[in-house]
Amino acid sequence: MGVDPRQVLAGVLTITMFVMLGDMIKRDHFDSQLPVDSDTSIHSTRKQTLVIDGDGPSLKPCLPIPLIEEADESQGFVTFSLTNGPEYHVSQIADAVVIARYLRANLVLPDIRGSEPGDKRNFEEVYDVEHFVKSLNGVVKVTKSQPSKRNLAVVKVPSRVSEEYIVDNIEPIFRSKGNIRLATYFPSVNMKKLKDNSNIDAIACLGMFGTLELQPQVNGVVESMVERLRTLSRKSNGQFIAVDLRVDILEKKSCQGNSASRSKSCFGPQEIAMFLRKLGFNKDTTIYLTQSRWDSSLDALKDLFPRTYTKESIMPIDKKARFLDTENSELEKVIDFHMCSQSDVFVPAISGLFYANVAGKRIASGKTQILVPADISGSSASLTDYISHYVSKRNHFAYSCFC
Repeated sequence: MGVDPRQVLAGVLTITMFVMLGDMIKRDHFDSQLPVDSDTSIHSTRKQTLVIDGDGPSLKPCLPIPLIEEADESQGFVTFSLTNGPEYHVSQIADAVVIARYLRANLVLPDIRGSEPGDKRNFEEVYDVEHFVKSLNGVVKVTKSQPSKRNLAVVKVPSRVSEEYIVDNIEPIFRSKGNIRLATYFPSVNMKKLKDNSNIDAIACLGMFGTLELQPQVNGVVESMVERLRTLSRKSNGQFIAVDLRVDILEKKSCQGNSASRSKSCFGPQEIAMFLRKLGFNKDTTIYLTQSRWDSSLDALKDLFPRTYTKESIMPIDKKARFLDTENSELEKVIDFHMCSQSDVFVPAISGLFYANVAGKRIASGKTQILVPADISGSSASLTDYISHYVSKRNHFAYSCFC
């Protein structure tokens, strides 16, 4: 059977689009959605060359982790819960580890709570407990339960807590009560580097990037889905794009319509389709969506990119009952977070903490191909114009941890 030259050309073009990610980088279009740090101008002209093979430069931890003396450990306890999804878990863990370390307190293994009342699960149902405890060995003592809940005080903590905040607002309560429960809130979704927080940055880096690994069964599902997508991507050298696009959130944010506004915080299926097409990706490009089940509004994307999949179409059948066919969406969010972290390219159709913390995980692992959508006038555009500012300006907190 003869080879159709058009199919060969299509495959070459798709691979070329991924290779073009190795070019120099310029700007991002979610900048206006995130608080601007005062040091942004320092990075505004800096550029980074990405490695052609699909991964970025190899990064290593920058900051040494100071170990704690056994004699300095406190008998008090710090408790907390992981809430709202994996993008929040990363920040909540980092803050809890920083606080427990500063107070020389015992850190109680958290539970995991969803958005609905009664939606609660144990840490080990999602994450690897052994790895978590081992990663904090010599830094923070972890206990699986709190012996006593007497004198327990609830303390509100802003995400990315500072040493000054701990001294002024947390330490006095801990010294008085001995037991505190953290309630983290998020005044912003900003994950940019701070000016100087070096006293606690090393501990925050460990908490954010070194403690959380999926437990084997959950990790197995993610790996099987990644492998399935790579098998489906034979025409694009086994590479795939992950797009964070969830219909329910788009509807809440009114993102379905077209707009040329540079300040948009989200983009609908048709806009994402046109964005990718104008960047040069062809119909053989494989796309993974964080939307769990197919919705008719996604047809506009599938029309241009037939190889577009949701979890229900690529998850192993014997895993759907536990991970998909339930009222609880917590495990679905965890799967999405790690699928977006492992893809060859990540496209955040929705700005926010999911985008910010997936970007951090990708930077830490060298996967810096993050394309941020925008309305594109004309018939084509350069991939390099839409690389995330977190990468092009190296202003993500991850760059404080890895260099």
